[in-house]
Amino acid sequence: MGAQKSIHAGKGPFFGITLLAKIDVNVDFTHKLCAALLLPPLSYSGNPFSQVIGSLCIKHPNLFGRSEKLDVSWDKGLCESNILIAYRRPRPEWLSQQSFVIQHSMSPEIGVHGQPTDNFSRSGSGGVNLSHFSAGIDLSEPASSHWSSTTSIKFEHVRPMNDDGRSISRDHDGFTVTCSGSPHDSMVVLKQGSSYSKATDLGFSQLNLQIEQGIPVLSKWLIFNRFKFVASKGVKLGRAFLLSSLTGGSIVGDMAPYQAFAIGGLSSVRGYGEGAVGSGRSCLIMNSEITYPLNNLLEGAIFMDCGTTLGSSQYVPGFVESCILVEHLLDNYV
Repeated sequence: MGAQKSIHAGKGPFFGITLLAKIDVNVDFTHKLCAALLLPPLSYSGNPFSQVIGSLCIKHPNLFGRSEKLDVSWDKGLCESNILIAYRRPRPEWLSQQSFVIQHSMSPEIGVHGQPTDNFSRSGSGGVNLSHFSAGIDLSEPASSHWSSTTSIKFEHVRPMNDDGRSISRDHDGFTVTCSGSPHDSMVVLKQGSSYSKATDLGFSQLNLQIEQGIPVLSKWLIFNRFKFVASKGVKLGRAFLLSSLTGGSIVGDMAPYQAFAIGGLSSVRGYGEGAVGSGRSCLIMNSEITYPLNNLLEGAIFMDCGTTLGSSQYVPGFVESCILVEHLLDNYV
């Protein structure tokens, strides 16, 4: 079920400011009735709310009467949830746009500590969930030609938890799930991202670059440098469309298992669960596909994906090499 409503905030003085705004509220929650057709069965905790998926979004376009924008959103899935609060102040177009952001998310950590199942086509929860809280500032630079860039500095606090909601520092197999060895990791991260995009009638080109730097504010906080790039090229071939992309990245310095590059999944090497191919400090992934419209409703596709950790899997804390899982899977068939 879903609903959308606009609420008038009303008139009246507020610290010398007259308020007159319309708040947009969007609610969309659905009980899991048909999810069994798409997802594997999950354990039912007895709480009917755990089987509800949906979103709640509240937007205020004129918070203090000076065109300040406040966005509050909550997204809930069967296994994850995300709360985002963003406050934006108006600035001239030629200056960087500032946003104050607070975010909290909860999701299973299946990239490294997940359990590949169904011939590695899917990754199940390994009993490790990440509670991730962040607060900071986002700066969006004015777009120049085909380039755009964003800069952010945020405090981040990551706390691994088990399925019962208790903080943990090790998984079921005794491998560490944090970098510090304690039940949580803290860090201040300076992130710089740049994007290039150009489209024509014959296709498009895209390039995304991202650099993250952990700032040593305190001695126990994580210090690292993480780099990632994604280059994509699309070309029309008659009615068909060829799309190729190359993804790579590396991290040096302190690293928690959840920061590793996980290979496998819909946005990586398709046909494998997330992290089922491998996880490492570095990665290189190549994707290529050709799509062809069969009719107005159907489209056929042929794709080829491949990925490698460049021999860096052994340097990920808590990582169990995929060859052990392959041997265990083969033993079950013998």
